[in-house]
Amino acid sequence: MIRIDGSYLEGGGQIVRGAVAFSALAGVPVEISNIRKNRTNPGLAPQHIAAVRAVAGICGAECTNLVPGSTDIVFSPHDLTVRDIVIDIGTAGSIPLVLQAWLPVALAVGGRITVTGGTEIQKSPTIEYFDAVFCETLRNQGAEISVEVHERGYYPRGGGRVTVHIHKKELRALSPETSSEPVRIFSCSSRLPAHVARRQAAAAARRLSGTPATCTIDTREGPSAGSSCTVVAGRKGGVALGRRGYPAEAVGTDAANAFLEAYAEPGLADRHLADQLVIILASAGGMITTTRPTDHTKTMCRLAAAFGHDISLRERPGSIWEMAA
Repeated sequence: MIRIDGSYLEGGGQIVRGAVAFSALAGVPVEISNIRKNRTNPGLAPQHIAAVRAVAGICGAECTNLVPGSTDIVFSPHDLTVRDIVIDIGTAGSIPLVLQAWLPVALAVGGRITVTGGTEIQKSPTIEYFDAVFCETLRNQGAEISVEVHERGYYPRGGGRVTVHIHKKELRALSPETSSEPVRIFSCSSRLPAHVARRQAAAAARRLSGTPATCTIDTREGPSAGSSCTVVAGRKGGVALGRRGYPAEAVGTDAANAFLEAYAEPGLADRHLADQLVIILASAGGMITTTRPTDHTKTMCRLAAAFGHDISLRERPGSIWEMAA
């Protein structure tokens, strides 16, 4: 049994998601205590429970205290098995964060999952970032991953629905090699006039100051109203969400600004992708470069060490950080 202090550093849901994923891959039980101890509402929220259930679905894990508000759980995995999993978060909780927990485990055996909740939520990657940055990075290393957005879900109602299908493939080690990647703009909305998404995209394109960019506009309907704009290139991205009374042009500009800030930082992987790739480095090996590690990244490296993986963090000249297994 490996014991993890859930209040370490970042002290949030990332520790829970990462710990159960590492546990499933290692086939070793884990006990997580002090979950979100220092948050305004300590303990598990529906989104965290959904992530644990998603990972448990692959490995038939037994879970104790997996209820809202719980600050201590035990996750006891069994053998990994290809399964078709259906998860309803029950709120507008983040679908991409649930998928972040499930995907590294599913890469080992393959499988499919459908999750209902929020596709674009505050303090979470959009589903476009998840697909075009995280999944695309893995596809470049040999993964076969498909992401299908059936409906979009926004706070507070949620109701978005996404299916991800993975075929078992041998991943190549992560590499810091550079490549010329086009800039892509994804502007999305649900239950809003179609011009909202078009205006977001146009504003993002203007802020990019003539940088060639492809644009995808998605105005499919869902049960909740909202909008988002995501700008990506290679292993970096920026996102922004619409809100009542906030101009569509401001949303597009915010997304472009977030992307430009990430693009200007040292390293090839942005700070948000870096923490997601720690468990991939532990499984597939290799090395990536990024900017100064966040608490999320340091937390994931500590989790990796608890499960026997040595992920090194080293600063190179030019404020570039190297993360290697």
